[in-house]
Amino acid sequence: MHIGLIGGIGPAATVVYYQRLCAAMAARGKRLELTLVQADIHELIANNLADRRVEQAAVYAGLIDRLKAAGAECAAITSLGGHFCYDEAAARSSLPLVSAVAPLDAFFAAEGIGCVGLLGTRVVMRTKLYGQLARTRAIAPEDEIEELGQLYQEMAVAGSCDAATRARFLDAGQRLVERGAQAVVLAGTDLNLAFDGRETGYRVIDALDVHVALLADLASGSRAIEGLG
Repeated sequence: MHIGLIGGIGPAATVVYYQRLCAAMAARGKRLELTLVQADIHELIANNLADRRVEQAAVYAGLIDRLKAAGAECAAITSLGGHFCYDEAAARSSLPLVSAVAPLDAFFAAEGIGCVGLLGTRVVMRTKLYGQLARTRAIAPEDEIEELGQLYQEMAVAGSCDAATRARFLDAGQRLVERGAQAVVLAGTDLNLAFDGRETGYRVIDALDVHVALLADLASGSRAIEGLG
């Protein structure tokens, strides 16, 4: 299956999606058919903070039309923060839209995880990942959401993470574990900038990897698009 990606939100996350999709397909011994279109991270941030779901969905719809014209058979948004208008975008998408959020609940349950700690955008943390975790209890750093959300936004725009920001996220993850989280979920696709290659002392699950595994299954033909959210 030809995969279409909406990238650029942010650029570092887009690069990681591409790298990990290539690696996943190589491991399967399959060729990757992929087209990428570029969204505007500043436009997304403005719409996200103002909860302009319809407006951002319209932006996605135009980008998905371009992916379809290029031959893509499904589309995915390479940003968990960018999923704030997923329902609105899916409703007007000219291609099946493959959610990065929907597979997480089943993944956590399969891993025997009853409680996860979430790090990501303000909206992701406030809504406990859009209220879509039915089988797993989610906690967030309630008294730090604004500060961590701002740090995440700045990191995503910059496409890099300095030492102070990295330490802030690693410490926030530790506090979530102390509150009962069995794993800390990187529910922001740019958080790999802070966590990759770092020893944390607690389990870290990158939500990006769950999404990439699903996309690789679709791309390799080992899974059908029907029934996916």
